[in-house]
Amino acid sequence: MNNSENTSNNSPKHIKRKSHPFWRFFWLTFLVVSLWYAWYSFYAPSNNITWKDNLESAQKLAFNSDKNIMVFFTTEWCSPCRIMKREVFADNEVTKAMDAKVVSLEINIDDPNSKALVKQYNIGATPTTIFIDPKGEVIDYAVGKVEKSKFLEMLLNI
Repeated sequence: MNNSENTSNNSPKHIKRKSHPFWRFFWLTFLVVSLWYAWYSFYAPSNNITWKDNLESAQKLAFNSDKNIMVFFTTEWCSPCRIMKREVFADNEVTKAMDAKVVSLEINIDDPNSKALVKQYNIGATPTTIFIDPKGEVIDYAVGKVEKSKFLEMLLNI
């Protein structure tokens, strides 16, 4: 038996690696959890809130209906904004209270048409929720994600 025959049978090419069930389970679980989280983060259920998209129409409606205005500053990429839409604004109790108390205005701060409003209210982060009177004077505000109970408290105190 020569040396070349002996090494060919023991070479790494012929060794079959066995996959461990733990790692297979780990990566499959990681993939499923990651996909679920991505879906959950981007999903925002529909609600019955009628969002205005400019201050002038919101002010006109607020004057005519004797309501204040809730301005929700957001962006397309803002995860806490999507969470608020899903967990706060989609809630029936919140929706009813908003319909009774405020005109809802949603402003995307990345929109070039919203730059003056962003500057006027000094918006530096999203989400930012501001309650204003029909003249534009600030009544109350919150920067960051607001939980349902805190939002209802703010809404009922304006």
